[in-house]
Amino acid sequence: MDIILALTTEFNLKKWQIENVVSLIDDGNTIPFIARYRKEAHGTLDDQTLRAIFERLEYLRNLDKRREEIRSSIEGQEKLTDEISAELDKAATLAELEDIYRPFKPKRKTRASVAREKGLEPLAQAIYLQAANSPSAIELAKDYINEEKEVNTAEEALRGAMDIIAEVISDMPDIRRRLKNLLNVVGIVNVKASDAEKKSVYEKYYKYSEPVSKIADHRILAINRGENEGFLKVSLELDRVKALNVIASETLGDNGSLCTDTVRDAGVDAYDRLIFPSVEREIRSALTERADASAIKNFSLNLKELLLQPPVKGKVALGLDPGYRTGCKVAVVDATGRVL
Repeated sequence: MDIILALTTEFNLKKWQIENVVSLIDDGNTIPFIARYRKEAHGTLDDQTLRAIFERLEYLRNLDKRREEIRSSIEGQEKLTDEISAELDKAATLAELEDIYRPFKPKRKTRASVAREKGLEPLAQAIYLQAANSPSAIELAKDYINEEKEVNTAEEALRGAMDIIAEVISDMPDIRRRLKNLLNVVGIVNVKASDAEKKSVYEKYYKYSEPVSKIADHRILAINRGENEGFLKVSLELDRVKALNVIASETLGDNGSLCTDTVRDAGVDAYDRLIFPSVEREIRSALTERADASAIKNFSLNLKELLLQPPVKGKVALGLDPGYRTGCKVAVVDATGRVL
């Protein structure tokens, strides 16, 4: 990624401005120093813009670093293709990178990994292919009965194959991306009381719902506090039919295969057991990050107004510097600012 070009486009600035700001940051200069003493180098950008550039620069560099780590990991597994490499180059967020990496990430022991150990991956592949002339899934499963591997019936083989298919579907980046977008647009934040009889400052949220797209940052923080303190239970809700239609559009064939219903059932399992809990956590984390950033911004603006308030005119003023170890320091100035 050309970080200079990305920052130039994002902040609508000249290339030389971004280059000089990045150079000054890399030389170890602080944002207040750059804003006050290096104005000629960046075209008198204010400290807020400089700080935003600094934060974005840091994010993009971390993004590039993670991109190369993932590329190296997939290449080490000998699974890197031109298509995957292009997807990595196109990813604009850390979340997108992690979604691409998910199918290649080393996994803990799962139902799917157990099924693979039993030799059921070829069965899963045959079912997921949904060939027009394929026998039914249960008929295919009969060839994989193996008592030595503890696959005693066709039904057990089929369940294992469906676990593998569910994990494959769960790892599909396009499905995750579309479901996250859907949850952001039409999802609902549902809040209820852990104990409706217990009094607290969060009673207004004891039975509360609001669209994900409209919930205010201060309400997100309040709800999070209530949840952390044990008064509230929070969940996200997504229209199930719409969500399953997304999965179906990415996974189901339309040639009348006898295996299609089995793939559909595996998609439902993938959504309920693997995809939605993960996507829900990601969206809630993103909402919290947004709310935290907004709170910090509001606090800084309020503090700035406080620090820049006009002086008290015509009054004698006392300043106090509290100190417990060395004692307090006190200074008094008269109405003209002269130290008394």
